[in-house]
Formats: sequence, C-alpha cells, structure tokens
Amino acid sequence: MALIFKEHQSQHGPLYVVTDKDLLGKVFEEGKLQLDLTKKFFDGEEATKEELKKKLKYARHVHLTGKEAVALGVEMDLVDPEKILFIKNVPHAEVIIDA
Repeated sequence: MALIFKEHQSQHGPLYVVTDKDLLGKVFEEGKLQLDLTKKFFDGEEATKEELKKKLKYARHVHLTGKEAVALGVEMDLVDPEKILFIKNVPHAEVIIDA
C-alpha cells in the first residue's frame, strides 16, 4: 500500500503528515469525531516506508492516518498502541515529541 507524505510548517517547527493513499478524498465520521481527508492538509507526495523512516526519525510533530501509516508510527516507537484513535475503523494518531 502506498503512503502519502506532506510537510507543513507550524509555530513549533515542521509538522509531518503521513496518510494511507487509499484514504485520500474520503470523510469518516463517528459521533462527534471526524476525519476529513479531502483537505489539502493531507495531500502530498507518495513516499516509501524507508523514505518515511528517515524523515520521521527526527520528527517532533506527526499526524498519522490509516492502517499502514499508524503501523509505521508504532513500529518506530512514535505511537503508543493504547493511544490510537479509531473513527469508522480508520486508525489515527497525533504525536508531539518533546525536544
């Protein structure tokens, strides 16, 4: 499965967004929770798992959406499996790493 990477600049430095490609353009809602993957915030460049591992190694702020993206975060010890949010069975995690 392909992963999409996008870098944004925030007041706390770079914000990295990694999303499963097959989720782009979709909206998932469950109760008061919503994942809106139609926004340009998520639309970036395709990247391999190896490329992402290099980029995320020094990340301080990361958004991961989708099974492959969140699994990568767990594999890299960025994401605590107990803290993954599921909206319509789509996993999502946001990580802020203190410097």
